[in-house]
Order: sequence, then structure tokens, then C-alpha cells
Amino acid sequence: MSLIKVHNLKKDYINEDVTTSVLHGVSFNIDEGEFAAIMGPSGSGKSTLMHILSFLDRPTDGLYEFKGKDTKEFTDNYLATLRNEEVGFVFQSFNLLARTSVLDNVKLPLIYSAKKNHDELAKKALDAVGLSHRLGFFTNQISGGEKQRVAIARALVCGPAVIFADEPTGNLDSRSGNIVMEILQKLNDQGRTIILVTHEADTAAHAKRIIRLKDGNIVSDEKVAKRTIATDGKDLVK
Repeated sequence: MSLIKVHNLKKDYINEDVTTSVLHGVSFNIDEGEFAAIMGPSGSGKSTLMHILSFLDRPTDGLYEFKGKDTKEFTDNYLATLRNEEVGFVFQSFNLLARTSVLDNVKLPLIYSAKKNHDELAKKALDAVGLSHRLGFFTNQISGGEKQRVAIARALVCGPAVIFADEPTGNLDSRSGNIVMEILQKLNDQGRTIILVTHEADTAAHAKRIIRLKDGNIVSDEKVAKRTIATDGKDLVK
């Protein structure tokens, strides 16, 4: 069974009497354990698609099934629960709390979950991204690459079914970007489902599959023939 199934998915935005169509009927499946990149230029609809897949927005029309269930039936409260428990987010701008420790940033999603032993879960997630030595540091005391690794740990901490990474290397130098991509690749090797959103071909090449969008339509959906394997992290993921 597919983790995600979308068929003829459409999204329109209405402003007064003006309707802007962003997605024009996209269809694809993503199985558990996949590493897929959604790629396209600005205005292609990739961010809108990610927002729908991650329950931040709803489609105008079409089918979206998550774990075999039609998301049309999901209430707003249930969608909020899914965002906390089933989805992890990694953003280009990190979105970490300022003047707050690395450990407390990673613990944040646990506040809204039913999970216990928050410190232990957060420490395990930080260990998974090679940042056990930074847990007591504040976010203004660590590098940009380390901030993104904290964001990945925060995305991991609730044990989500899928991690969405939206331009995760966009604010990083090449070495830090490679470390982040190595972590995502190794998490995928361990069975995590990763959906990467990017406009950069070099970043998309780290995935195993690339879904290309243009003007709200899928123009190709192919396996990556020559995948880039990032190696600068020196086995950070355990």
C-alpha cells in the first residue's frame, strides 16, 4: 500500500473574482521508504503541492489518500494531530526558536504529543544527526549547518511517517549542504520516507526519484539514473 496517493489533484486560489489555478490535476504515488524530490522552477506549484501533502493546506479537487485513507474526511483537529505525529518538517530558514537551547528546540514537537521521556527522545534525535555535543548550546551559538541538523532532529523526534525537506540546503555552504544531504540519505537508508522540495538539480540528484513540475503539471516522474551520494558528514548518522 502506498503511503501517499494523489490522483487528479487540483488547487485554485480565489481572490475576490479572480481564480488562479496552481495545480492542474497531478497524479502519483509515494511508497513507504521512498526518497523522492519534487522539483521545479519558482511558480511551478511545488510548494503548494508540498503544503497539501503535509496537511498545511487542502486541495480544491481530486483525491489525496494518506495511509489508505481519503484526507477529505479528516477534520481540522485530526490534521493538526497528523502534522505533529506523522509529518516532520525541515525548512530552508531552519525555523528554530531564538535564545533557546538546542535540546529545547528539538523537544518542542513533543509538547503537543502523548509521548513521554521528552529529554531522552530529543537526545536520541540529536545523536542521530551527530549533535550530542551541542545539546546545551543556544541556537545563536551554532553554525548554519548545525542549525539545519537541529531542524532535522526536531523533525525526527516524534517518529513521523514522512519527512518533508523544503529547500534544506538553500541557506548553506556546499560542505554544510552535503552534510545535511548525507543525513537525509542515511535516514532514508534506515527506512524513513523523505520528500525533498527543491529547484536545484544538484540537490534533487541526492534523491532516488524526481517528480518534475512545470506550470502546475507533472512533466516527468523518473528514477535518478546517477544518484549523488553525499559523503562529507563522516558517518554522522548512527
